[in-house]
Amino acid sequence: MRIITRYILWEILKIFFLALGALTLLIVLVGVVQQALREGLGPGPIARIIPYMIPDALRFSIPGTILFASCSVYGRLASGNELAALKAAGVSPLAALWPGYAIALVLSIACVWLNDIGVSWGSQGVRRVLVQSFEEIAYGMLRTHKSFSSDKLSILVREVDGRRLMRPQIVAAATPTSPQLLISAAEAELHSDENHQLIISLIDSRIESDGSQQGVFEHPGRMDHVVSLSDELSPEHRSPSKILSSRIPQVLREERQIVQTQKEADIAWSAFAQIATLDAAQRTPPFDISYINSQINRLRTEPWRRWANGFSCLFFVLLGVPLAIKQRNPDFVTSFFMAFLPVLLVFYPLLAFAVDRAKDGAVPPQAVWIGNVALLLVSLYYLRMVWRY
Repeated sequence: MRIITRYILWEILKIFFLALGALTLLIVLVGVVQQALREGLGPGPIARIIPYMIPDALRFSIPGTILFASCSVYGRLASGNELAALKAAGVSPLAALWPGYAIALVLSIACVWLNDIGVSWGSQGVRRVLVQSFEEIAYGMLRTHKSFSSDKLSILVREVDGRRLMRPQIVAAATPTSPQLLISAAEAELHSDENHQLIISLIDSRIESDGSQQGVFEHPGRMDHVVSLSDELSPEHRSPSKILSSRIPQVLREERQIVQTQKEADIAWSAFAQIATLDAAQRTPPFDISYINSQINRLRTEPWRRWANGFSCLFFVLLGVPLAIKQRNPDFVTSFFMAFLPVLLVFYPLLAFAVDRAKDGAVPPQAVWIGNVALLLVSLYYLRMVWRY
């Protein structure tokens, strides 16, 4: 029995690591190419980004490759009547099945960790490299296209002479502390510092402010304009999908405390309004907590989503192994796609639907496991057939 166990373990791991390396490399290369085309990255930033993209690539490639490896091995064993020979010799089918399930369980735990690392450390690392390379990216785009645009600013130049931007037209996006600015100058240079700030050195500049603080400011000679590249206050940075799992309970408590504080303020305001004869508009509290309630629902859903998504490895194999055995087809491609079809048509739509509804608060966060449960029920049906015959 130990011989067949070691044999199955070795065959699964051999195919798994070969397929994993190829698929992960493909995902990373495609991701890097897309990022490079979108951001205008050079060789240096691309090399620094690759390590941060590996965890994210692995969390997508591992479930598919372990399903592929399991279907290949067990489909070949079934087609060669090796499993039938084991049953005829009085050996329980579990001796042949548990190696695949054990590997899938270990990989599921690893995928949960990779889900956490990929959406937090990986995404933040990519963003940090882009911020650090902002100056290089901007100059590269300006030299080739004479224009550059990001969520922070847009630049249009007549030409680029070394590091000098000739006749630049710059639009600096509005921030919580300043309005949108329209900047023109005879020349300009870009410099980024270690504090994630972009320093625009302007010569003979003219600045127009938009919005409620309209005005025009002309400055002959040299002047520096600073643009913060940090996105700590952006909605993307505050997104629950970017938060480490260990920090989610703390952030959830903070959000609930804000809601509780606002409810207490509403009660106090209502009591004051009854005494002070205010009209309906004055009695309405100006603070809307609907966004915070939405954040709370997303924070409650996020840990369950990561665990359900990570454990897809185990449920994929639970379904793929009996299906491959039942088909008795030595063609591993056919076995894989027959097992992957219900995953594609059932698991992912159910997961996406449940996550979306849980984030809206319409269903409890545990509902994100509905796709895993559906695969489990189908796998038990086929496993019963395999066990019996």
